[in-house]
Amino acid sequence: MTRITAGRRHPLARYAVLLLALGLLGGIYTFVASTTGRADASIAAGRADDVAEGKKLFQQSCASCHGFNAEGSNVAPSLVGVGAAAVDFQVSSGRMPLARPEAQAPRKPPPPWVNETTIRQLSAYVESLGGGPTVPAAEQVDPAKGDPAKGGELFRANCIQCHNFVGAGGALTRGKYAPNLTESTPTQIYEAMITGPQAMPVFNDSIITPEQKRDMIAYITGVRSQVDPGGAGLGRIGPVTEGLTAWIVGLSLLVLAAIWITAKKRQAK
Repeated sequence: MTRITAGRRHPLARYAVLLLALGLLGGIYTFVASTTGRADASIAAGRADDVAEGKKLFQQSCASCHGFNAEGSNVAPSLVGVGAAAVDFQVSSGRMPLARPEAQAPRKPPPPWVNETTIRQLSAYVESLGGGPTVPAAEQVDPAKGDPAKGGELFRANCIQCHNFVGAGGALTRGKYAPNLTESTPTQIYEAMITGPQAMPVFNDSIITPEQKRDMIAYITGVRSQVDPGGAGLGRIGPVTEGLTAWIVGLSLLVLAAIWITAKKRQAK
């Protein structure tokens, strides 16, 4: 114990401890950096592969309208700067590729070659051309983490003019329309808000925050499971349809009742 105590009190002991601590920290840092570097390199290599494969897919299925380098044409806009979110929304919902130019691209089943891998590759390629909004993370679009009450207030303030109060959609001008949101996934709803497809305006994070977007998703997905206690929902399109149905059905019943009463009186005579 005397030797150990004497060694600890040696003038060089503190320097030895300092060198040992520095060496230990350097070793830990080197190990962590090398592990992270390998992971980053792996991610970068995978992303480069996605971009290369995405470029092939784009030239095969998209370049005829959007141009060989996505510069756009007289029938389709440029895709430089639209971001991965726009590609994911349009392709996953079947709106793209579009068979022929129309006033609005309808939602339809995607072609057989479209899947999660090909969508990721196409998105990576278009994003490499000029950045833009990225595909949201899972927690950003999780309805369980949103507040449907707050989302309903925001939806009624910003969206019902076109999409109806439950997202049933509606007609717009010049052959366009606000689509029904019944089949839209939470990710597609979020992507539509940040990219503004077709006639829809862009709701960036300075207008509607990511948390508010999640609240709106919670409301939109929540109303799908609500029942219609008053009877048939009639597509939940609104009072115009309800009034039209009431007039047609009501007047038809009155006419039939008048015919029946008249026929009964004639039989009695």
